[in-house]
Amino acid sequence: MIASLKFSKLTLGTVAPQFTGVSILENESGPNGITMELEMQWDGNPKIVLDIKTLLGVALPIEVKNVGFTGVFRLIFKPLVDEFPCFGALSYSLREKKGLDFTLKVIGGELTSIPGISDAIEETILDAIEDSITWPVRKIIPILPGDYSDLELKPVGTLDVKLVQAKDLSNKDLIGKSDPYAVVFIRPLPNKTKKTKTISNSLNPIWNEHFEFMVEDVSTQHLTVRVFDDEGVGSSQLIGAAQVPLHELEPGKVKDIWLKLVKDLVVQRDTKNRGQVQVELLYCPLGKESGFKNPFNANFSLTILEKALKPESEDSDATDVKSSQSPKKKDVIVRGVLSVTVVAAEDLPAVDFMGKADPFVVITLKKSESKSKTRVVPDSLNPVWNQTFDFVVEDALHDLLILEVWDHDKFGKDKIGRVIMTLTRVMLEGEFQEWFTLDGAKSGKLCIHLKWTPRLKLRDAS
Repeated sequence: MIASLKFSKLTLGTVAPQFTGVSILENESGPNGITMELEMQWDGNPKIVLDIKTLLGVALPIEVKNVGFTGVFRLIFKPLVDEFPCFGALSYSLREKKGLDFTLKVIGGELTSIPGISDAIEETILDAIEDSITWPVRKIIPILPGDYSDLELKPVGTLDVKLVQAKDLSNKDLIGKSDPYAVVFIRPLPNKTKKTKTISNSLNPIWNEHFEFMVEDVSTQHLTVRVFDDEGVGSSQLIGAAQVPLHELEPGKVKDIWLKLVKDLVVQRDTKNRGQVQVELLYCPLGKESGFKNPFNANFSLTILEKALKPESEDSDATDVKSSQSPKKKDVIVRGVLSVTVVAAEDLPAVDFMGKADPFVVITLKKSESKSKTRVVPDSLNPVWNQTFDFVVEDALHDLLILEVWDHDKFGKDKIGRVIMTLTRVMLEGEFQEWFTLDGAKSGKLCIHLKWTPRLKLRDAS
């Protein structure tokens, strides 16, 4: 929507900010520095004019008015020295943005003349503040000559994100269904933001895309997921957003969670159901990969997720990988045999006139498009199959297992519900059995037993 944004005028006005509290953080200061936090409130009268150019080539002068801000600034005086003023450098950062309000006005016009432009400008301004000055980003001002590179922002870990799917998204289209895509980031810089492909005409999209991010401060940073409806040449509409604080992740452990989408991550403005997104997350502190259970060989140039999924036993293919010289991420796959046992289902909804169903299950591996199906169990809402199917999986890290329960009928078939899962858990645990709730069904659950026999190999260079 916005091609460029720059300041054409910036004055802070005549109203000074008020500092309402000061604290010294002894536990974060260390022996060679002082960390101070200042609570600030500012209801200013600045003169701010932005030059906006849209993707459609329209130039707009935008005035930012009625600015109100409350937050906490962090000052770090480090290192402490004997020479006046007793510290070598000053670092400052916005530790917490409690509130930021402003209004936008087109000089000589109305924002409503271009649908979506106001939200896009507001989002751009907030993202710029988030990434340019909000902690852990900090600005360093040298006071005395010296090397202060140790104060700069540095990575402390890696976050692997698998954005699996979304369900029950709110529909933004008047005709048909939304065309959703997702944007994922820790810091909202364009070169650090990842975007999925667009799934056309779907409120239950399956992406199954994998991204990797650097983490600078696991205690304060969070992963943000925003889901949009792609409107083509027009402005994409936000369906909803969700966040995960990184401090909730256990290092070296894969966390599979469903996140509820909301309109505003700061203030919940409505209670509308906007859907959910499923993500798999794995955080790994730098330098500690080898301390986790079943890590890959440290010489492999793999994602952290791939390192966590090392097979218990290695065959000749795995030996060949060890002897190779640091293969690229895209050159390594995890392959093996997946044994799927469809055990039973319970409490299926009645779909026949007689209050029964004739259920069967279709098992699909999405990437390889391999399919199998169980036998039909007639006149049952609690069928038992106990049938096992073996699939050769060529790229387990990026495949999906889909189990769809259908009702068999002489004149066709009706879908009852489905279960979708990645292969991450079975690769980590080797084998498990569990009941899964059927998505898209009024009731019912499906019992599945999975077993994984792994092999690690390089992709065919051809």
